[in-house]
Amino acid sequence: MEGRTVISSRELATDVGEVYQVFAEAALLKEWWGPEGFTNTIHLFDLRPGGRWVLTMHGPEKGNYENESIFEAVEPDKRVAWRRISQPLFDMEVGFEGIGEGRSMITFRMVFASAEECEKMRKFVEPKNEENFDRLERVLAKMKGQG
Repeated sequence: MEGRTVISSRELATDVGEVYQVFAEAALLKEWWGPEGFTNTIHLFDLRPGGRWVLTMHGPEKGNYENESIFEAVEPDKRVAWRRISQPLFDMEVGFEGIGEGRSMITFRMVFASAEECEKMRKFVEPKNEENFDRLERVLAKMKGQG
């Protein structure tokens, strides 16, 4: 998979269980999923191996982006993996790791079909993943009454 993978991660001042919760609960997930300015309509979120995730991401200025994926692995508080069946195609794994008292790490691992496709997407997805993590931190802070 060398040359086909984009990995982004962020250390969070939040317990791993809470980080997993804001992914596993669709009502919370829709508040932070995607780049800055995007909103989400989650049509289906069947979080189990073989389950489907169907959502529409609404761009800040214009555009609706249909997304559909099939969950391949669900390990609460550890990882969730899925295969996208809408463009752009890639396999995604979100890792959740406790790294100490009240601290955790979230990692996005995106695997593309080819190194060429990966390089084409990298310049876009790396900064957008950071925006995604910024949004996640704001939702976590709001849950703790800090936002």
